Amino acid sequence: MDCPKCKTSMEEVTCDQVLIDRCTKCQGLWFDNGGAEALSNRLIAEYIDTGDAATGEEMDEIDAINCPRCSKPMRRFFDISETQLQYEECDEHGKFFDAGEFTLWAESQYQ
Repeated sequence: MDCPKCKTSMEEVTCDQVLIDRCTKCQGLWFDNGGAEALSNRLIAEYIDTGDAATGEEMDEIDAINCPRCSKPMRRFFDISETQLQYEECDEHGKFFDAGEFTLWAESQYQ
């Protein structure tokens, strides 16, 4: 699979029996439906989300991306309480987080 943001190949990473695709360049993360929710523990999120948050913020400028599974346009979500948290979601297939965003998202699940 190629990264929906920078088009670089993604590597498969397994954590707690959940398969995640991580971009080998920008370190963005793709979770199939339910995967992000299954791994929303803060410590697990920090272990998986290894990319530089500054790079993730730069990647936010790319705001129109397609689902890497079905190629349909993904919806963008903003968390108004966390200005740095912007992620994309395909209703049918999953979520994409830029580097640093999954950790913020996981933290917001327990507030």
